Amino acid sequence: MAAGTIRYWAAAKAAAGTAEEPYAAATLAEALDAVRGRHPGELSQVLRRCSFLVDGNPVGTREHETVRLAEGGTVEVLPPFAGG
Repeated sequence: MAAGTIRYWAAAKAAAGTAEEPYAAATLAEALDAVRGRHPGELSQVLRRCSFLVDGNPVGTREHETVRLAEGGTVEVLPPFAGG
């Protein structure tokens, strides 16, 4: 298990009610499951539309269970942006 930071942007930040929070998880799927548990409701719906960067690298279409998280890493949660 690794510890790092999840950063929320735009609609994800509003739904989470915070700009960032720590994670303790081995994979992106585990980290997102924990986020859904801490923030039930709107954030879970927003996450379905988000893209993710893990340590600056796009996750793309990879299964979240296969995306390993690093100690001290960063997960960026990026909802779709209007015009971008």
